[in-house]
Amino acid sequence: MYRTCSLVAVLLITSGFSIAEESARAVIDGSGPGWVALGQDNFAKVNSADDTWTFKDGVIHCTGNPVSVMRTKQQYTNLEIVCEWRHLKDAGNSGVFVWTIPESLEALKGPGLPHGIEVQVLDLGYKTAYEDGGKRKADWFTCHGDVFPVGASDMKPFAPMAPNGKRSFPSKELSRGVNQWNHYYIRAINGEVRLWVNGEEVSGGTNCSPATGYLCLESEGSPVEFRGLKIRELP
Repeated sequence: MYRTCSLVAVLLITSGFSIAEESARAVIDGSGPGWVALGQDNFAKVNSADDTWTFKDGVIHCTGNPVSVMRTKQQYTNLEIVCEWRHLKDAGNSGVFVWTIPESLEALKGPGLPHGIEVQVLDLGYKTAYEDGGKRKADWFTCHGDVFPVGASDMKPFAPMAPNGKRSFPSKELSRGVNQWNHYYIRAINGEVRLWVNGEEVSGGTNCSPATGYLCLESEGSPVEFRGLKIRELP
C-alpha cells in the first residue's frame, strides 16, 4: 500500500536533498533549502476580477467571486508546495490546481475553472449545506483533502476512493473548520501527487496526465485566505 512509504524514504529517492540537510518535518513545513515564497509578482490574472485576489502582509486574500483562478507565471513539472489556508465563511469552497493545462486557461473567457489536478480546499460546513437536512447524501466528496482530475486531466486515485472511482478520499479527517488555519504540503513529481493535511499524508494519485503545467489558486464563491505559500522545484 502506498501509505506505508515514509516521507524520509521518498525524499531519499526523489528530492535530491539529503536527510542530513533537513528533516522530514522541515520538508513538510517548507523550512529547508531551495524553497521560494510566492507573492503577487509570481502570479498572473486569468479570469478573475481585478479585486478578486489581493496580497497584503504575506496573506493572499480571495473574495470568492467570480468563480475563477489566478495562475503562476511559470509552469512546473516536479515540485513541492506548502501553504496554509482558512475559509472566512461557513461552507466555503476553494482549491489548489497543480499541472493546470495551459490551453484550458486560455479558453476561460468568463467565470469558470480550468483543467488540471485539483487539491480540494473545502470548509467542513460545505457537507452539511450540501446535504440540506438529509435530503441529499454527500458520499461523492469530503471536506478533508480530496485529490482529483478536472476536465481533460487524468489520474489514478489512491484508495480510499469516491464511489465513482474518480477522487482520492483522505484516509483521515484532519481539516479544521471556518476561520481556523489548515496546513497543506503537496508533492507533485513524476506524475504522482500526494497531499499532507496538518502534518499527515492523507490522499493523492498517480499516472497523472499531463504532469506539467501551471499552479493555480481557485476562487469559488466564498472568501478564503492563503499564507506562507512556497514552492520548491525538484529534479
